[in-house]
Amino acid sequence: MQTVDLAKSTLRELNHALHNIKGGSNETAWEVVNPKGSHSVAVGVDAPVTVDVRGSVGYYCGGMNSEATITVHGSVGPGVGENMMSGAIFVKGDASQYAGATGRGGLLVIEGNASSRCGISMKGIDIVVHGNIGHMSAFMAQSGNLVVLGDAGDALGDSIYEARLFVRGTVKSLGADCIEKEMRPEHVDLLSGLLDKAGVTGVKPEEFKRYGSARTLYNFNIDNADAY
Repeated sequence: MQTVDLAKSTLRELNHALHNIKGGSNETAWEVVNPKGSHSVAVGVDAPVTVDVRGSVGYYCGGMNSEATITVHGSVGPGVGENMMSGAIFVKGDASQYAGATGRGGLLVIEGNASSRCGISMKGIDIVVHGNIGHMSAFMAQSGNLVVLGDAGDALGDSIYEARLFVRGTVKSLGADCIEKEMRPEHVDLLSGLLDKAGVTGVKPEEFKRYGSARTLYNFNIDNADAY
């Protein structure tokens, strides 16, 4: 395992080393110690490596991730996994706002709570939050899945497109054009697989409600003008 101590090395040195991993390299396991809230830790990794961050980090950890499995043994600031393409990010603590924003693929798992705008404009990412999420989550979410074991704040799924939202707890309010939808067998199967990948046990897919687009804002209609 390659260990990088951010009390002795710079963040630029860490990310430069991760970006320079070549195909066939045996440097596939990395450990980052003393992050002390550093921003942009392990951003832009483009290799099938594992990165264990021992402590909490600042904003944009794991942004643009491709193929790597990143585990943060602490909490994360805004924008964890922003625009990630593939791979997986596991957060053992809480996440600040816009976790997984614009994510195009991969899996983001938050074992604590997530703040506002979780999954904003998601474009294919799968997000599983063990706790609660804040207001305006999944705003303009285009595709992918957001799974919440706890509660959701105001305006869930505002102006949503075709993403699927699964919430086990209560939803404070739904945003414009977001409605509760039927949980069909294919959704139960999909949710079961996501819960397994996220390491969730003792929870049944049938305990969740599904939310998605009513598709009334896809084309302009004067009767819906107040919702635009």
